[in-house]
Amino acid sequence: MDTFQQIASKIQSIEQSNKTIENWRKEKETIVFTNGCFDLLHLGHIDYLTKAKDLGSKLIIGVNSSQSVTRLKGPTRPINSTETRAFMLAAFKFVDLVVIFEDDTPIDLISNIKPNILVKGGDYTLETVVGAKEVMKYGGDVKIIPFLEGFSTTSIVTKIQSFSRS
Repeated sequence: MDTFQQIASKIQSIEQSNKTIENWRKEKETIVFTNGCFDLLHLGHIDYLTKAKDLGSKLIIGVNSSQSVTRLKGPTRPINSTETRAFMLAAFKFVDLVVIFEDDTPIDLISNIKPNILVKGGDYTLETVVGAKEVMKYGGDVKIIPFLEGFSTTSIVTKIQSFSRS
């Protein structure tokens, strides 16, 4: 399998991911889950995702579909297609699995995966993390990772838009 195919094989449907995750559980892997739009990847994302990976042995990223991003962020988003965003994330060595979801929240995906650790970024609190109650109910853990200051997709979009206005 060439490198491109190896990367593509890390992008799985919810159904496909069930078998992968089942195998990981048999191998006693610690499964970490996070989710997001990941529209324009930047250093803040890499910092956040590597810290998430350091919490366990397998990192799964739930990626909002393009339709979901549009509902959450407005008609000008996403900038990159679902497939592009999923592939870019899967290309990172520290990412083990990428699963695309259509809903506005990943609650169904979290309930299906049942991660050992659920991770979100610093703009969340334990009370606002979707799936936190469910994960803690079965003995999992929820971690909030502080943001790397000065990096956000919104600030990148704003900067690009300012160039087009000048």
